[in-house]
Amino acid sequence: MGSPGLGNRNGGQRLGITEPISLGGPTDYDVIKTRELEKYLQDVGLYESQEEAVRREEVLGRLDQIVKNWVKAISRSKGLNEQLVQEANAKIFTFGSYRLGVHGPGADIDTLCVGPRHATREEDFFGELHKMLSEMPEVSELHPVPDAHVPVMGFKFKGVSIDLLYARLSLWVIPEDLDISQDSILQNTDEQTVRSLNGCRVTDQILRLVPNIQNFRTTLRCMRFWAKRRGVYSNVAGFLGGINWALLVARICQLYPNALPNMLVSRFFRVYTQWRWPNPVMLCPIEEGSFGLQVWDPRKYPKDRYHLMPIITPAYPSMNSSYNVSSSTLRIMTDEFQRGGEICEAMEASKADWDTLFEAYAFFDAYKNYLQIDISAENDDDLRKWKGWVESRLRQLTLKIERHTYNMLQCHPHPGDFQDKSRPFHCSYFMGLQRKQGVPVNESEQFDIRLTVEEFKHTVNMYTLWKSGMEIRVSHVKRRNIPSFVFPGGVRPSRPSKATWDSRRVSDAKVSGHAGSDKSGEGKGVADGQVDGKKRKRVDDNADAQSKNGKYVTAVASSSPEVQVGSPAGTVSSCSTKGDHLDATGSVEPAKGNAESHMMNGSENLIMEELSSHNGEVDGSLRCSPPHKGLHVTADVATSKEAENLAIEKIMSGPYVSHQALQELEELEDDLEFRNQVVSAGNTNNDALLSSVSDSAGAASVLSSNGAGPSISLHASGSIEELEPAELTAMTSIPVAPVVQRKPLIRLNFTSLGKASEKSG
Repeated sequence: MGSPGLGNRNGGQRLGITEPISLGGPTDYDVIKTRELEKYLQDVGLYESQEEAVRREEVLGRLDQIVKNWVKAISRSKGLNEQLVQEANAKIFTFGSYRLGVHGPGADIDTLCVGPRHATREEDFFGELHKMLSEMPEVSELHPVPDAHVPVMGFKFKGVSIDLLYARLSLWVIPEDLDISQDSILQNTDEQTVRSLNGCRVTDQILRLVPNIQNFRTTLRCMRFWAKRRGVYSNVAGFLGGINWALLVARICQLYPNALPNMLVSRFFRVYTQWRWPNPVMLCPIEEGSFGLQVWDPRKYPKDRYHLMPIITPAYPSMNSSYNVSSSTLRIMTDEFQRGGEICEAMEASKADWDTLFEAYAFFDAYKNYLQIDISAENDDDLRKWKGWVESRLRQLTLKIERHTYNMLQCHPHPGDFQDKSRPFHCSYFMGLQRKQGVPVNESEQFDIRLTVEEFKHTVNMYTLWKSGMEIRVSHVKRRNIPSFVFPGGVRPSRPSKATWDSRRVSDAKVSGHAGSDKSGEGKGVADGQVDGKKRKRVDDNADAQSKNGKYVTAVASSSPEVQVGSPAGTVSSCSTKGDHLDATGSVEPAKGNAESHMMNGSENLIMEELSSHNGEVDGSLRCSPPHKGLHVTADVATSKEAENLAIEKIMSGPYVSHQALQELEELEDDLEFRNQVVSAGNTNNDALLSSVSDSAGAASVLSSNGAGPSISLHASGSIEELEPAELTAMTSIPVAPVVQRKPLIRLNFTSLGKASEKSG
């Protein structure tokens, strides 16, 4: 943690693809607030101790020696002469948070082993080196993942967590002074090596492209901590991971090269609240390179046009590091950027402090309705593998729900998982559910996402390493029935007595008469208008995202809904609404013809009513920022927020123009293939999901979807509603609209979900 100061190490050379927005230096206020921020980050334990830092260095030195011994051993076993054996070398590099200098206590160290051409990945790295490590007493929890997109070997060495990648170069001898930032190192390498090298090359390039490394590190520590507190730190969940946040912060450092972390944090929120996605964030121009590797370019490659929040890596081959972002997670992050900007402005007026900015997001208070995804296996090893696979597919559930409801039903995935200590080899994931804010509600319509969950389950159960005991269930659960194991200490907290920034935003929104509800989910849907169900809505435009002051829950039960599922025998009884409460009414009634199969545990059903967009669509263009002349804003003018906003607008215009779409093509093709299988399946067993929610006590009557398979019994206990298997005896058993080329239409007559149980088919 350096002392506040300019410390611009680039000697006046411009960094980035545009001129800076401001060259202004720090004020006395910035110096004071930056010192406060550094102390805050220290006090919350973001810095490791000197002892731990020394231990990490020792572990890395030991690991480097191990791979050197390994490569000599395999060189000798392959019959190389003694001179080549002695010259044989491998080298360890670091990347990620450790290389950037922003890691915390107990964090993993991302490492890369670079080896010669005769040291193969499959036989030598995952074979011989794995064997060597497994025989060392210092090594524990050794877990190779050779089939990953970026093959990795994870383990602990003397208690330090290591993720080790391997890059096989075309060189016979790896020099000790190897510079992996040179593009020539990629020559004659395979795809896994290119991807493995990318982490180190990107990390080193980031450090070269920021004007002040110390200010960058402090700001990045702050933003990583903020993102984790606000629940938006997770690449796999569709938010942003470590490299994404590093790139976003680095771009702000380029735009304000002489600013201290206090100002950089404030400008981070200002710039990215105003940013018109999908304009890409780039630290340097994209280079085509000389090795024919594909780089991100939506003008050339159709798949690149579907990215909603492009954050481009600065090393060749340049890629979009944030392809996992969905319309829902983009909306959530944009809202969080806006909230952060409001707090920074309040801090300048002495109406807030750093504690306010870092308030934890109360995920389990934010919505009235949630999806609970439970997975289980028969032992720890199976659960670890099953968990990794399911986590990699959860994003698909979010995307499918958004697409199949025309972006009207929005999901907020929690970035972490939860474990019930009373249930071994089990963990749970949660997603908050809400209707899109500010859209009219058609009281006769519901969201029915049974087929959506069927598709998700079908995808998950295609796991090639599936074993007996690997199970997944999807349930709808209300806020008041969230299981206690998700809370610290297993105790559900009482409602906070002290007003938080978020609760004050809610009150202000209500006072000012904004339509819809806030994050706490106390809003009401507008019961007029009708959805245009014939067109798929694209993602919210930037004005829509910026106008949101919170995440809205508007689950309103219709006064007289009825869902026809297959045969006329399958119906859902009517439900009534009373204020904001969502309780089921009525009684449980078994379906005719198979009554014994209906005695299942369940609860109230969720009715998420259909809505329409009120903000229009994106403009259909994707713009990238080329170098611009004359964007420099003098220190005097830069003090004006309006001038800064104008400068921000100017850096978002450029040559990359293409159409913006909602989902990637292969996902659409997977859906079409699955739907065709459903159509041709006939009597194939599948899991159906059906749930509805109403506003008074009691239970709703639910009949079997086809009069033959098991249905959902809804009990007045109000716990979890599960999805039980229902037999699909005909094509009409699931409400599927005729499939149109590249436009899978689903009837917007949609409820919520239940359980995807055992492996199907």
